[in-house]
Amino acid sequence: MGIASNRYRFAILAIGLMCLTSIGSNYIIINFTFICMREDMSEVIEAENGTFRSIYDYTQKEKSAIIWAVAAGTIVGTFPINYLYIKFGARYPFLAAGIVSVIIFVNLSYTYYCKIRTSFPGLHPIPTAYSADFAAIGLICVRWAPLKELAIFIALLTAFTPISAILTNVITGFLCTSSLGWRSSYYLHGTAGIIAFSLWFIFYKDDPQLCKRVSKKELMIIQTDKSADHIEHKQDVPYKALLTSPVILCVWLNAFCEMTSMIMLSTYTPIYFRRIFEFPVETTGILTSLTTVVSIPFKLVSAYCSDHVVFLSEKTKINIFNTIAIGVVGVVFCMVGFIPLQFKWVAVIMFSLLHAFSSCNCGGFYKCGTLHARQHAHVVIATIQFMKCVALFTGPALVSSIVHDESNKMQWAVVFSICGTVMILVNLFSYAIFTDKPASWTTSVPTAIKEETPEVQQMITCL
Repeated sequence: MGIASNRYRFAILAIGLMCLTSIGSNYIIINFTFICMREDMSEVIEAENGTFRSIYDYTQKEKSAIIWAVAAGTIVGTFPINYLYIKFGARYPFLAAGIVSVIIFVNLSYTYYCKIRTSFPGLHPIPTAYSADFAAIGLICVRWAPLKELAIFIALLTAFTPISAILTNVITGFLCTSSLGWRSSYYLHGTAGIIAFSLWFIFYKDDPQLCKRVSKKELMIIQTDKSADHIEHKQDVPYKALLTSPVILCVWLNAFCEMTSMIMLSTYTPIYFRRIFEFPVETTGILTSLTTVVSIPFKLVSAYCSDHVVFLSEKTKINIFNTIAIGVVGVVFCMVGFIPLQFKWVAVIMFSLLHAFSSCNCGGFYKCGTLHARQHAHVVIATIQFMKCVALFTGPALVSSIVHDESNKMQWAVVFSICGTVMILVNLFSYAIFTDKPASWTTSVPTAIKEETPEVQQMITCL
């Protein structure tokens, strides 16, 4: 039947990554094109001093308002989108979010022309679609990922953020300086989104058992070690149990601390490199991109090791990778603010290590939450997306409360030390709580007959 006969799940993984990258790019491009738009003098307005400036030249206040609106819209959209996923699966809600995002996104060049009055309404569907990302990741993992391939599924699907940043910045940077102009980037991204979500509609099914392209052998691989409740996914989401589970709460705490620190780092790395170590502007941009890119290979290697190392227990592997992603990152954070100015290249390496070590989270708290919540993991991962949105506020808030002079190295050191200390404490706290076992509320099978679950799975596989 060929080398790909029992690997349809990887086609789903690739298409899912394409769709996630499309939506992620739609969000990232907004920030990047602010640079290009201000140079577009095809439409101008007269400034107060009698000079002319581009109609697309937003003030800093307007730019901030748009970015905050996107973050707020994502927070608001997280729970309604998650409800639709629970009720209808991922196929149609994610498709609808993607289509609406593409339609509005392609028309953004016109809403920019109309300035802030229409930019806010025009942007609202984009954060709504962005809030659909993590719940989609959760459902793809729940429905299509074998437990032995869980980390690689999580790693690849959560890699959409750096991948979309790299692709969008490179493509948009080229198009902005070409004769095609900045608008062409919106049209190109929109076209890519249409292709990606068309593939999603054609190939994705919410249940592998109902997909004719999945062989019996592959179905057995996907369902191995999963309970009947996990496979049939008919059980209602036990929200009370989820919200009071020490394991899930600890997963969310780890995620929130990691995301607050890393979003703060990503946001202020250019400023820190420029104002503290005085790198040239063009060098600052290149170095900032390189420190982010390094996370992708580390993410894939850590995921492979998490899935394929067999001489360690699953719980041990979870604690090791979480220690790297949270504990070791915390230690590096405590050190990075005290690097002498003459060792600025050491600082670049340390910033790269922060991103690299943080990418091990796919084998840490992500995997712990997914293994513990099983068929309800999409709720856990969607809530992590909510926390990511909250971190868009808490990270900058921490910086603004402490850093009053961007050229003051010790003020930055305090911020880094606070982030690092909190991460170390949270990591130590998680050792006593993290587990690889499914929660009792993931199954409706009575304890007395749980031993029969493998036989039940085998019967389902043979149907």
